[in-house]
Amino acid sequence: MSADTPVGSVGPVEPVVVAVDGSAGSDHALEWALTAARLRGVPLRIVHVRQYAMPLADGPRMPTIDHRRDADPVIDRARRAMERRPELPPLAFDVVEGTPGRDIPRLGDVARLLVVGSRGRGGFTSLLLGSQGLACAREAACPVVVVRPGDEPEAGGEPCVVLGLDALSPHDETIGFAFAEAALRGALLRVVCAYPGPVLVYTATGDFVTSAEADAATSAEYTELAGQRLAPFQERYPNVNVEREVLPGDAAALLVDASRDAELVVVGRHQSRMPLGRLVGSVTNAVLLHARGAVAVVPRESR
Repeated sequence: MSADTPVGSVGPVEPVVVAVDGSAGSDHALEWALTAARLRGVPLRIVHVRQYAMPLADGPRMPTIDHRRDADPVIDRARRAMERRPELPPLAFDVVEGTPGRDIPRLGDVARLLVVGSRGRGGFTSLLLGSQGLACAREAACPVVVVRPGDEPEAGGEPCVVLGLDALSPHDETIGFAFAEAALRGALLRVVCAYPGPVLVYTATGDFVTSAEADAATSAEYTELAGQRLAPFQERYPNVNVEREVLPGDAAALLVDASRDAELVVVGRHQSRMPLGRLVGSVTNAVLLHARGAVAVVPRESR
């Protein structure tokens, strides 16, 4: 890994790290990361992970890709984008020689927050999430924000952070991240808690019908659980305005719908003991694929 000359001093504080590749998606990720670093009062590290140098073709006179540190157009472009910008946090520009899908997630080992675009230069425009974004969401040690361009909420509306809450299996790191983000942004925290529904009961005639009574009981149970999970964080962040929605249905669909008016959707990452390693979980995967705007994926025991 080689580090370019930093603007200011990065110091020992864990920075916000953003991966750039020159694509429009990474440009939006860079802007999102710049705001995140400003809000947190920490440095911003801008990193380009590029493939190892290799010949473009066989033969003694065949050209090679110039991978000198001082000849990186992606980092040069990012540096120019930061020139004469007001109120910049301390900046560092780095180049990592390696494989993006493997090495971008590793950037999270020394980051407070890792920010990536939803698609890179190699992605098809019809794909909402590239393999690198999914790898980061699955593997990074710190919270990861995947930023999708062009789907920001309308200006002038109340800022809103959406939290996907699993009342039966609470994820304190995810809840804490959402509260902290809402506090930093002065945003409403909209908590979406789904429960199985509509509730069906088996009748004496052998039919399954919806039961308003059973549905109300389930709703009340999940509402109480949600309140218990949120109470410690509401005490810790008394200035955060919280709006709870306990609704029947599919959690992923409810969160995707809520993302339309949100600056950020926050979901947790499941841990797995399967041979394939970590999994993001079906709800988190669906939100990453279909939600609008930015999605934060928070691992357990994240920094």
